[in-house]
Amino acid sequence: MSDLELLHAWSRGDSQAGNVLLERYFGPLHRFFVNKVDQEIDDLVQRTLLRCVQHQSQVAKAQSFRAYVFRIARNELYDHLRRLVAAREIDFTVSSVIDLGTSPSVRVDAEDRQQRVRQAMRSLPVDLQIALELHYWEDLSGSELAEALEIPLGTAKSRLRKAKHELERVLKRAALVETR
Repeated sequence: MSDLELLHAWSRGDSQAGNVLLERYFGPLHRFFVNKVDQEIDDLVQRTLLRCVQHQSQVAKAQSFRAYVFRIARNELYDHLRRLVAAREIDFTVSSVIDLGTSPSVRVDAEDRQQRVRQAMRSLPVDLQIALELHYWEDLSGSELAEALEIPLGTAKSRLRKAKHELERVLKRAALVETR
């Protein structure tokens, strides 16, 4: 069954369809949230999938179910971050997860590339971090990325270029600090 068929079956009470959909998307959604917040990750995954059920008519209009799931996940993340910092207006194009105070400071192990990249990613503005993760870790195409981020394709490509540039800059700066 397709993701959309599973969603419709789940909304009609087929718990097995819901379990299959959860199996397909729990890992990617968990990874999406764990890279940005330290608590309530499972709740965020569940809320994301619940929103899919609640808004399945809009999901059906989406170009890609995966893109739509990550659009909802991004919106759930933004709502969660706003609750954490008790603010209505946060500029996610400028604020990073570290800026928002939602992640404990983590000692970066110089030998562990994955940890360095994760830390560098967390220092990027949230919108840039999401663009990189969805494109590279979740394999969203340019058009799916645009849909997930609710922006035009050209803007998605520009954001991805900017995100790569910023990540490279952060990693180079971190390498310079380590060598001192």
